[in-house]
Amino acid sequence: MKIINNLFLALVLISIPSQSIASYAQSDISSDGVVATQHYLATEIGENILTQGGNAYDAAIAVGFALAVVLPRAGNIGGGGFMVIYDEDSNDTYAIDYREKAPAASFRDMYLDENGEFDILKSTFGYNAIGVPGTVHGFWSVHQRFGSLPWADLIQPAIILAERGFVMSDYMAQTLNNYSEKMSYYDETRNIFLRNYPNLKDSRLIQNDLAKTLKRIQKDGLNGFYSGETASLIAADMKENGGLITEQDLLDYRSVWRDPIKGTYRGKTIVTMPPPSSGGIHLIQMLNILENFELDTYEHNSYQYVSLLSETMKYAYADRSEYLGDPDFFEVPISKITSKEYAKKISASIKELGVLPSSKINPGMYINPESNETTHFSIADKFGNVISNTYTINSAFGSGVTIKGTGILMNNEMDDFSGQPGVPNQFGLLGGIANEIEPAKRPLSSMTPTIVFDNDEPFLAIGSPGGSRIITAVLQIILNVIDFEQSLEEATDSKRVHHQWYPDDIDIEETYNQINELIDLGYKIDIIDTATCTQSIMIDDGEFIGVSDLRRPDSLALGVKND
Repeated sequence: MKIINNLFLALVLISIPSQSIASYAQSDISSDGVVATQHYLATEIGENILTQGGNAYDAAIAVGFALAVVLPRAGNIGGGGFMVIYDEDSNDTYAIDYREKAPAASFRDMYLDENGEFDILKSTFGYNAIGVPGTVHGFWSVHQRFGSLPWADLIQPAIILAERGFVMSDYMAQTLNNYSEKMSYYDETRNIFLRNYPNLKDSRLIQNDLAKTLKRIQKDGLNGFYSGETASLIAADMKENGGLITEQDLLDYRSVWRDPIKGTYRGKTIVTMPPPSSGGIHLIQMLNILENFELDTYEHNSYQYVSLLSETMKYAYADRSEYLGDPDFFEVPISKITSKEYAKKISASIKELGVLPSSKINPGMYINPESNETTHFSIADKFGNVISNTYTINSAFGSGVTIKGTGILMNNEMDDFSGQPGVPNQFGLLGGIANEIEPAKRPLSSMTPTIVFDNDEPFLAIGSPGGSRIITAVLQIILNVIDFEQSLEEATDSKRVHHQWYPDDIDIEETYNQINELIDLGYKIDIIDTATCTQSIMIDDGEFIGVSDLRRPDSLALGVKND
C-alpha cells in the first residue's frame, strides 16, 4: 500500500483551515504530468498518485472518488458522466459513456400533472428525479482496461477523507448555506451536510456511511455498488419513498465504450464526446461555422465578435433541440450536423442576414431533409496519456436525496430528458422526441470533455461544469488559444458569453462595456454571475501546463513534483 503511505500531504491538508487555501496558484507547470480539478484535495490526491508512478487513469479514478467526498454539489458516485481519453501505448483515442439511465419503470409522461402540464419540480427534486447511476461502472471499466495500480489503493484516499473528515472551505460552506432549504428537506441529507448549520465555515464534514459504501466498492468492485448491500439499501430507500430504481435496474446497468467524435479546426484535430452528449457534436459544428470567418481580424470580445458567436450558437442549440438524444434509441444525424458543407451554409446565412431573432432560426434549416451542476477534471501523465472527464449529479446537490445508510447523494438527471416536447428544463433547454423518456435510455447532456491535437500530438485537454453553458465555455477556450493566441491562463480568465437559441438573449459575465452596441443590433442582454469553471491542460514542448478556473475558488491545478 505504498500509495496510501505516501499520501501525507493530502492528509495534512484535511486539517488545514480553509483560509490558507487562498495561497494556491491558478496554474502550474511540470515535465512529469499535471492534474487540474475543482477541489484542491482531489488535485493533491491525483498528483500524489502520479508522483508514486501511477498513470493518468489511476489518478482519474482516485480523483473521481475523492470528489465524491469533497465536492458533494457535483462530484459523485450517485451520478454519471463521460470521459475522453488519449492512450499513448495504442496511440489512439477512446470515449466512455457512463451516463445515468432511466429506470425500467419510467415512462414518457411521468412528469406531467393532472392537467397534462410539465411539473419541473417532479423532474428535479426527490426520489422520482433520480436516474440509475453510472460513475462506479465507468471508473471500473477504465481501470480494467488501462489502470496500473490496484483498484483498492485508488479508493483508499476517498475513504480516509470520508472517515476522518475534512475542513470545509469558505466556498463550500457558503454553497451549502445557499442551498440549505433543499439540503434540509430530507433528514438523511440534512444530518450529514448541515450538521453544524448555519456555522459551516471551517467545520469538519465527516461522512461515515459514505466511507462504508466506498469500502464495499473497494473490496468488491462493481458488486460493491450494483449488487449486494449497497444495491439493497438503494432499492429499499427508493421503494419506501416512491422512487423507481430497483435492484434489477442497478444490476442491469452498463457503461458503454463509444467512438469519439472527431473534427478539425484551423489545422488542429478536435476529439470529443459523442451522443448522448450534445457537447461534442455542437462544439465541432460551431468550430466548423466559425472557421469560415477570419476571427483574428476581430477584436477579442468586441460587440462584433460577440454577435458572431451568438448567431453561431443559436444555430447549434436549435439543432440540439431537435436531433440529439441517446444513439441507442434514436438515430442522431452526426455526420450531417458536423459536416463542413452544412457549416458553410450556416456561415453564409450569418454573413448575409446578420442578427436573426431565434424565432427565425429552425432546427436543421440547412440540413437536407432527405437524409450549472457538473464538475470536470483533466489529467496528463509523464507516459503521454491524457484524460478529459466530466461527470455530474446535474443541478447543485442533485435531487437532494441521500440514500439511507449509504451516504450517497443522488442525481436528478431525469430532468435532462424532454419531460414534454417544447417545454424547457431547469437550464432553459428545449427538447423533442429524440430525447423523450424511455426505460433504460440515457438523457441528453451538455458535458463536453475534449482533447485537441496538434500534429497528431495532444495539445489541449479541456472541459467544464455549467449546464447548457458548458459547450460554449469549451468553445471559447479553444478560440482564445488558437485564434487569439492567448496563454491558457489568459484564455481561462477571459469573460465568456453564451446564447442557447431560447431564451433569446445573450448571457454575458459580469460587466461588459459594449452592451449598448449589442442592444442596438437587436439583442437582449442578461448579465450573469460566473457559471462555468474550466479545468484545462496544455502540452507545449514537453511541458504540462495545468490551469484551474478560479471562477469557483476551491479549484487547483498541480504539476507533478519529482525532486
